[in-house]
Amino acid sequence: MRVEVRIDPTYKEPYATIHVSKLSPAVQAAISLLQSAGEEQILTAQSDNKTYILEPASIILIRTEGRELVLYDDHNNRYIVNKPLYELEQQLGSDFIRISKSAIVHFRKIKHVEASFNGTMELELALGLREVITRNYRKQFKERLGV
Repeated sequence: MRVEVRIDPTYKEPYATIHVSKLSPAVQAAISLLQSAGEEQILTAQSDNKTYILEPASIILIRTEGRELVLYDDHNNRYIVNKPLYELEQQLGSDFIRISKSAIVHFRKIKHVEASFNGTMELELALGLREVITRNYRKQFKERLGV
């Protein structure tokens, strides 16, 4: 990919123009990154009737458990989130990837991935958390890994 940067002190705010023949996942990730630049990325969640402010870097896994959307962090704390999963997926950016209809994982917290016999893949995350990558999300996941 060719990149061109122009530095001009007359610009009051940075802006980017992207020229592509088609919108690929890499280009979409670049757009998301550029759009979120300068925005504070924080997330609020509840536990024990208290609201906590969490840094996305500390999040390992977000998944549905019954009727609740649950988040696990680096300290193995469990929080309840009051947003839909698709909103969190958009808000959290490129370090997170959807692996099923009911789960998003922090890409950098994956220890290893193994194939299962039925076409799914299972991954192990930090703190020993395990989750399944369903067949519908397997292709996207492999593209992200570069496999």
